Amino acid sequence: MPINVPLHIGLRYTRAKRRNQFISFISAFSLLGMALGVMALIVVLSVMNGFDREMKSRILSVVPHGFIDGTPELADWRAVADHVRQHPEVRGVAPYIEGFGLVNYGRGSEGVQIQGIAPEYQSDVSVVESRMLLGSTMELQPGEFRVVMGRLLARQLGLALGDSVTITLPDIRVTPAGVYPRVRRFTLVGVFEVGAQMDQRLALIHLDDARRLFRYEGVQGVQVQVEDIYRAGLVMRELASELPGELRVRDWSQTQGSLFQAVKMEKIVIAVLLGIIIAVAAFNIVSSLILMVADKRSDIAVLRTLGMTARQIMAVFVVQGSTVGFVGTLVGALLGCVLALYIGPIVATLEGLLDVRVFDPSVYFISHLPSQLLWQDVLSICTVSLFLSFLATLYPAWRAAKIEPAEALRYE
Repeated sequence: MPINVPLHIGLRYTRAKRRNQFISFISAFSLLGMALGVMALIVVLSVMNGFDREMKSRILSVVPHGFIDGTPELADWRAVADHVRQHPEVRGVAPYIEGFGLVNYGRGSEGVQIQGIAPEYQSDVSVVESRMLLGSTMELQPGEFRVVMGRLLARQLGLALGDSVTITLPDIRVTPAGVYPRVRRFTLVGVFEVGAQMDQRLALIHLDDARRLFRYEGVQGVQVQVEDIYRAGLVMRELASELPGELRVRDWSQTQGSLFQAVKMEKIVIAVLLGIIIAVAAFNIVSSLILMVADKRSDIAVLRTLGMTARQIMAVFVVQGSTVGFVGTLVGALLGCVLALYIGPIVATLEGLLDVRVFDPSVYFISHLPSQLLWQDVLSICTVSLFLSFLATLYPAWRAAKIEPAEALRYE
């Protein structure tokens, strides 16, 4: 018999109006479930990719890509900075001192990350200066004890430019009058907004003021900015092998890696959960094919008597079930790609029509729904969907191939 006969019969079974409407309903439900599962998986993974991209671009625009710290401090940071700048992939170097404290104003208090910077170098490793809402980092002058804060931190404390705040360190000093924590008053001279957690927890002061506050003779270390953030680890390892002395070298994947690992784990878990939808659709293909085999016993017997082999009978039902999976996957992939590409404008339009905000800017750092469609994700999802559809056809097709013509035609 011609090789294309199983393909022709399988496609004809798929298109034919069946006597049993229940089988048709299960097949249509399988196709719909496959399409919805593929579409949902593509859209959700694209949104997760968008959030991951936004977080990396915002956080890593403020957080330096690498750190070179002294143990316990770096006395001659300029010599280290000059050596680091010679690396072809290094874009900027700036000294820093970092610590933690409590900012108090009125009855409010917030725990913050305090960073001492040199304003003339900081723009080489951070975009804070270009994201200033009020004031400037250049107003941080040595000995003036001035501070620049993130917008959310200043708002939570109810601060305005020129207000004086008290910074309390987790350190104590012993005086004749007793034991007291170390406290220093600072004046707010600037507010920045980068759209990340730094808006809520970061306070910048001048490097010389940080020396006095944290009792440093030199600096803690230098911050390094590289051309490609994804090569920061390699660049920092190369610098570590070149620099003399006992220095601690880190990159952003060590300081911020836990946050991005959490996002990656969430993406994997969500993909597995939504993949269950595709698995359920595949089980529906199994059910519809088993019912189809039972309904077509006499047809199978006639085909066997006409000379079709058991393998060709299997191929008929593999083609039929795979067609349902292929069409469902194709429809879901097309809808998912379109929705993933335009989900931002769609949500913005719905917000305008319904007069609601899905992501309130006063609550969320990212006030829109970002999306990044990765074709490797689409290819992986479609491959898994088609593979599950193919697997779902094997058992019913094997059952059909085992039907004996004499048994099936005995009562016809």
